[in-house]
Amino acid sequence: MDVFSKRFLEYLTVEKGLSKNTIDSYRRDLGRYLPFLEKEGLDLQKVSRKEITTYIGELRGDGLVSSSIARNLSTIRRFHRFLISEGLSEIDPCENLETPKGVIRLPKTLTSEEVEALLNKPDSKKRLGLRDRTMIELLYATGMRVSELVSIKLKDLNLEVGYIITFGKGSKERVVPIHEKAIALIKDYLKDSRNRLLKKGNSSYLFLGQGGRPMTRERFWQIIKGYALQAGIKGKVFPHVLRHSFASHLLEHGADLRSVQLMLGHSDISTTQIYTHVTSERLKRIHREFHPRG
Repeated sequence: MDVFSKRFLEYLTVEKGLSKNTIDSYRRDLGRYLPFLEKEGLDLQKVSRKEITTYIGELRGDGLVSSSIARNLSTIRRFHRFLISEGLSEIDPCENLETPKGVIRLPKTLTSEEVEALLNKPDSKKRLGLRDRTMIELLYATGMRVSELVSIKLKDLNLEVGYIITFGKGSKERVVPIHEKAIALIKDYLKDSRNRLLKKGNSSYLFLGQGGRPMTRERFWQIIKGYALQAGIKGKVFPHVLRHSFASHLLEHGADLRSVQLMLGHSDISTTQIYTHVTSERLKRIHREFHPRG
C-alpha cells in the first residue's frame, strides 16, 4: 500500500504541481486511511463502498467534525480514481457516495479595533519590531497566506507601482496590490532592519530571522501570538486570522465578492462566500446588541 500512496503523492507533486502544504494534507489523510485498511485486512484494489462507509463512521467516532471528514473523503476519492487511471484498480468505492454535510464553521476574525491594537504592539523603532510590524501590516493589507508571506523574494516586489507577485496553492502566480502604508513600512524595513539582520550575508528573501535566515511560518506564528497576548486579544490569534479579517472587513466596507476572491487567490468563489456569512453574523450581533427593541 505504501508503494501506491508514494506514487499518488509523486503524481500530485510532479504532474499536478500542488503545494507542499496540500501534499502534506493528502499524506496525513492517507496515513490514517491505509492503516485502517490493513487493520481490517482489506485489499486496496477490492475496497467497496461498504468499507468506505465503515471508515467514515470510524472518523465520526474519533470526534472528527464534518468538514474534516469531508476532506478525508475527498482524499480517498482522488486516491482511488488515481488507482483506476493507473490500471491498479477497476472499481471506485467512492462513486455516488455523498460528502457529509454539517454546520458551516465560520472562520475566526478580528475587529478593526483588535487589528489596530495588534499592529500597534511591535516597536517600529527597534530592529525586530520594525520587521514584525511590516509583516503584520502586509499580511492584513493583502490577505496573503503566511506561507506566501514568508516566501516573498526581493525580485517579487514592485514598490513603485505597488504590488507583490506571490505564489499560492498549486504554485499559482498572482499579483497582490499593496497600499501606501505597507509600502512605506517595507521601504523602512529594507533600509534598516533587513540589512542589520542580514549582517554580511546574502539572501533573496524579503523577511529574515536571526542570523539572516529566511523567516519561517512557525516562528512568525509565535511572534504574532506574543503580540496578540500583549494587545489583550481574547482567544487564539494566528496568521490566518488576519487573512480572514482582511476578507470580511473588505466585504463589510462594500467590496464585491469577485474582487475579494481574486485578491485571496481562491479558484472557486464558493470558498470566498464563507466571508459573507461572517459579515452577516456580525451585523446580526450588532443589531441584537444596539437595537432599542433587541
